[in-house]
Amino acid sequence: MRETPLSNCERQFILQALAERQRLDGRQTYDYRNIKITFGTEYGSCIVELGKTRVLAQVSCELVTPKPSRPTEGIIFFNLELSPMASPAFEPGRQSELLVKLNRLLERCLRNSKCIDTESLCVVAGAKVWQIRVDLHLLNHDGNIIAAASIAAIVALSHFKRPDVSIQGEEVTVYSPEERDPIPLSIHHMPIAVSFAFFQQGTYLLVDPIEHEERVMDGLLVIAMNKHRELCTIQSSGGIMLLKDQVLRCTKIAGVKVAEITELMQKALENDKKVRKEGGKFGFAESIPNKRITTFKLDETPVDTDGVEEQAEEIVSKAEPSTLPVPKPIVRAPGTGQIGEGIQNEWMINDLEEEEEEDEEDIVPEPGAQSLGIDNEKASTHADAEIIQLSDSEEEEILILEPEGMKKKGRKVNSEEAQQISTSNIVLKNKNKKKQKKKRVQQ
Repeated sequence: MRETPLSNCERQFILQALAERQRLDGRQTYDYRNIKITFGTEYGSCIVELGKTRVLAQVSCELVTPKPSRPTEGIIFFNLELSPMASPAFEPGRQSELLVKLNRLLERCLRNSKCIDTESLCVVAGAKVWQIRVDLHLLNHDGNIIAAASIAAIVALSHFKRPDVSIQGEEVTVYSPEERDPIPLSIHHMPIAVSFAFFQQGTYLLVDPIEHEERVMDGLLVIAMNKHRELCTIQSSGGIMLLKDQVLRCTKIAGVKVAEITELMQKALENDKKVRKEGGKFGFAESIPNKRITTFKLDETPVDTDGVEEQAEEIVSKAEPSTLPVPKPIVRAPGTGQIGEGIQNEWMINDLEEEEEEDEEDIVPEPGAQSLGIDNEKASTHADAEIIQLSDSEEEEILILEPEGMKKKGRKVNSEEAQQISTSNIVLKNKNKKKQKKKRVQQ
């Protein structure tokens, strides 16, 4: 997936802001973003945050056979990964041109500058040496990946400690941290990469560009330097022509920034060492701030009620007289009060009345037994029954009727009496429905 290109309006806005010496995040031209270094529970694990750009570094080691050309030197290997988690523009399992360029720049900055004593990693010449592997994983991309990766790599190497070993003849014994204290790496200096972005063919210069500024820039200059102002590597990209004075100016700025970042890294390493020695809490989980959800609680304040009645009477006397009747307050219980009796609940009253009217219209019978669908044969069957049950529903009440005309068994009824009986049954059933609806409304 390719990254979303900037629109012409966004591009013009960024360039216009740079012409006015303004940046999107409010920084000045030579300002760096805030740097935060967090160490994990194990040695050699850290997270470096450069603004919103986050890089996770993990250092590991193992005993391997050395290279035939250098039998007395250890091996250092760097691996930077750009995953879609950092940005949707990165594709998984595929090395882009940006990834290849960053890995080569890291190797020149850290390995070719001889910042680590590789001869101290030798265990048995020509047979066993330590291979140090530095895995860098980009967690979030917001510009200047090389600076954040170089800081994370050198901090993780400074924090890492390899296991201690002993040699007896040809046998090599590796001790665990519980048996012997691990040994830190021998680091000569700390090279840090500083990025400079050029705009409008070198007219404007910015330090530590963010992602939007990198999309608009014409060229990029990366200078790797240590606090002793020793130049480790330099790389220019973007096809822009730079003058000698511009490069010298960038090296002076890089020397100042590298000194500040190196001091910050050393303080972070000292603080972590102090916390581990004192037995305090450390690790990624402890560095996350506790964000608790709390409720607002206001303290009770006393209210002065002296002279409230007099003030109320004065306000009422000054107010215009109202034409509406004013109800008097009613005290139901101590500490409570009520003004007026309120309005009666009329919810669904109108609907209930309409349903009652419709039911009454349906109930009105037409003269004659045939209008109700009752013939003489059915009427005789009703007459033979002693008990009439109106409904079996759970919601309705069950009424048992024993009409006087049906108490005596064997008595025959005519069609008019059968019509009256069936009509009275329907009327009672509808009245029960109305009672149930009124009870529901009152509840």
